[in-house]
Amino acid sequence: SLLGRPLIYIETYLASEGFLAFQAIPNRKSMRLVLNNGVFHEFIPFSEANFDENGNVKKTAKTLKIDEVEEGKDYALLITTCAGAWRYLIGDVVRFISKEESEIIITGRTKHFLSLCGEHLSVDNMNKAIELAAEELNFRVKEFTVLGVPYKNLFAHHWFVGSDDLVDSEKLKEALDSHLKALNDDYAVERKHALKKIEIDVLPSSLFYDWMRAQGKEGGQNKFPRVLKGEKADSWQQFLKESTSGQ
Repeated sequence: SLLGRPLIYIETYLASEGFLAFQAIPNRKSMRLVLNNGVFHEFIPFSEANFDENGNVKKTAKTLKIDEVEEGKDYALLITTCAGAWRYLIGDVVRFISKEESEIIITGRTKHFLSLCGEHLSVDNMNKAIELAAEELNFRVKEFTVLGVPYKNLFAHHWFVGSDDLVDSEKLKEALDSHLKALNDDYAVERKHALKKIEIDVLPSSLFYDWMRAQGKEGGQNKFPRVLKGEKADSWQQFLKESTSGQ
């Protein structure tokens, strides 16, 4: 939309701790793990057995080596490097697309997911659903975040969507909910049971950047969390209350 013509992107997956993967073939979404460059990979199945509700790894977590993983399943990535990092949890969740070629996609972060009642909603699900909803309703999303909240002894998801375009929040809620049901079977099931309500507030995108600035996280190296929990969720809600109290 900005440049007027398609661009070819070649994805790379690198961190301060090491170069982890690269997009080997341009028309593939997946990236190939680098397995011969001083980084030893371990994989923790991303499940309730291995991680608590806040995304912290449990002491009893089971780890797997590259030959023990399965395609189509999500794993938290643990690396040991020749530079001195020892069993370091990167924080990303990856899924194997091809075990034979060691091809992965990144599906989210260990701390950025929602599973209040078994809906197992990943950042990958959220990003795709919001992208499809924005295309459907013809508006641009600059930022968003989601909170899990109690609702009548059960649960709800509260979305905050940052956009400077006019958009009907009710239509956005219906579109987003519909796309999430199509993308995630667990979410679809829980929408009939424990996940009783979806709320959406469309806000000026500047509010998201102002909150990041207040957190000391301004700049291109910082990303707005796609899921807010605990103290950060309280801080965000208090910030919005104070920012909109005079309006």
